[in-house]
Parts: sequence; structure tokens; C-alpha cells
Amino acid sequence: MKPVLTVTLAGISGLALAACELAPKESYQTGYRGTGMNEIVVKTSVIEDEVPAPPYDPPGTAGPRAGEVYENVEVLGDVSVDQFNYTMAAITAWVAPEEGCAYCHDPANMASEVKYTKAVSRRMLEMTRELNQDWTNHVGNTGVTCWTCHRGQPVPNEYWTLPEDAAHEGIVRNKNGQNDPVSNSAYSSLPNAAVARYLLGGPLPQTARVISKGTFPSPANTTSTMETEQTYAIMMHISQALGVNCTYCHNSQSFQSWENSNPFRSTAYFGLDMVRQINFGYITPLTDVFPANRKGAMGDPFKVNCTTCHQGQNKPMGGVPMAWDYPALMPTMFSAAVRQADARMARERTGVAAE
Repeated sequence: MKPVLTVTLAGISGLALAACELAPKESYQTGYRGTGMNEIVVKTSVIEDEVPAPPYDPPGTAGPRAGEVYENVEVLGDVSVDQFNYTMAAITAWVAPEEGCAYCHDPANMASEVKYTKAVSRRMLEMTRELNQDWTNHVGNTGVTCWTCHRGQPVPNEYWTLPEDAAHEGIVRNKNGQNDPVSNSAYSSLPNAAVARYLLGGPLPQTARVISKGTFPSPANTTSTMETEQTYAIMMHISQALGVNCTYCHNSQSFQSWENSNPFRSTAYFGLDMVRQINFGYITPLTDVFPANRKGAMGDPFKVNCTTCHQGQNKPMGGVPMAWDYPALMPTMFSAAVRQADARMARERTGVAAE
């Protein structure tokens, strides 16, 4: 009977191990053999989201400017009326499909500033245009829209706020921000405030670098185990947010070496800077504008992290460049389109044939 029992246990063991596989995975070699540079992709992380089609056929860019026709247009006043209305229709579907225009506007007076959501959306539009124009080292030519984060909801699914101050009641009861699994640290026992530490931004942002400069502690070498845990926590957040493993960016022979890393490491580096700029430059200044139900326990507004956009994919929405259907959100592209339209109109007026 003993051999039968052994086989049975082996079978159960195999089933138990198989149950640990959360989703199908694929492995791709991204470096030389033996360097440990394999990209492991969870199959669920490469499925494209259902990206909404434009509200109607995209209009041209020529014609009167929105700022000349409508009252109190501070951000999109440089685009044509047709482009303005087209973009507003898309934003409504992206952010507040149920509430409609009334989510930000007073239907009786569209120029009114009575609703706080209008002030917030104005800053978010400025942010979106800046990301598409000045942060191409992270968003590339794909660009972003309101849908990238919101996905049809007034508040994105993924956000974070400052953690509550831990009560110092002795070493047994004070967790020091650890052993309290949260999504921002990939549900690990690592510090749960790493996102706040590295993504809040400010004049002196924290950088996730823990490479020791020497064997022993010194004024020039202050890296500690606690610092390392903070960095591990933010790295696990990034890995989970993008649905990738460490070697998507790093070479496991030397995690610190930039020369041997994948190009994605530079993209991620600029992404961290971009998120800090979003949180510190755009969201935090709106603290007094947001109502209490849009703030965390410490009174700070909901902020973004890597998951807000990526949602488990190495490229948000599978890399679909939906922003190109909305020139008003891509200032560089819009300016070029306006110049082309103006040149075409000038040729038509003068009768000069196009080259």
C-alpha cells in the first residue's frame, strides 16, 4: 500500500503546484543567452481594453477658434469650434457618460464656475496636453487621453492617498508601515508607503536608488536595509502595474547597470518623473478644490500611480494610439494640422496649386 500512497501524494502535490499558476504566462528571451534577461508576460496583461471609437467622424481643424466663440474657455480656446465640440463630446463619454455635460457644467450657464469639477477638469486637460507634448520620453508618440485613466468613470479605479499615521504603541503593535498588504506594494509585507515616498513629488523627490557606495555605513554611504525595502516595494508596484517581471527593465547580472539594461528602464525612469509631476504639479494644488469624498484619511486628494494608467499592461490599452483621433489634446500635432489647413485655405483663395 505504501507505493500507492506515494503516487497519490505525488499526484496531489502536482495538482497543488498547478493551482499556484494564476494565469497563463509566456516567456521571451530579450538578451544574450545566460544573462537572465527573459520577459515573462502574464497573458491577461496583454489583452487590449475596449477602446471607445470617436463620438463621430473627426472634424477639421480650420474655422473660428473656440475662445472667440464661447465664453470662459481657458484651455482649449486655441482649437476650432468643431474640434472643441468634438473633444467635449469625447470627454463626456470618457469621464461621465451617465451624468453628461452637467457633471462639469451648469446647463443654464455653461460658462459658470459653480461646479468644482469644472476647475478640476480644466487642470486635467492642461495636464493631458502637457503629457502629450513634453513627456514623449515616456508616452512616446502614442499619447494619452482622459480615457487612459478614467475608463468611463469620474474617478479612476486605481488611485492612492497618504497612509494614516501609525500609532506608536510599542514594537509589538506598531507595524512601521509593514506587514499590512495593500495593492500599492503588490500585497507584500514590504512598506506600504513606498508609493507616497517615491511618487508624491516635490522640490526634492526621493529617488529609488539603493546601491551601496561602500562596505560600512559612513556619511557618504547611508544606504540601509530599510531603504532597500522601500525600493523593493516600489519596484514590486511597478512590476504588478505593468504585468511584467524585473527583467523587463533590468539585467539580472547587474541590476544597477544602465548600460546592460533594456531600453524600457529609461522609459520607466521618465515615467516615475512624469507621475511625480502629475501628483505634485497638478493634483496636489487642487487639494482645497476637492470635496471631502475625493480625499483620503489624511485630507489629501486621490493621486495617480503606475496602475492608474497601465492597469496590468506594459502599454496602457495594449498601446492603442487613440490620442491621435483628438488633435486638440496633442498641441504639437494640432499646431501642425492648423498650419496645414491654413496653408490649404490660402492656396484655395489665391488659386495656387498644391505642391
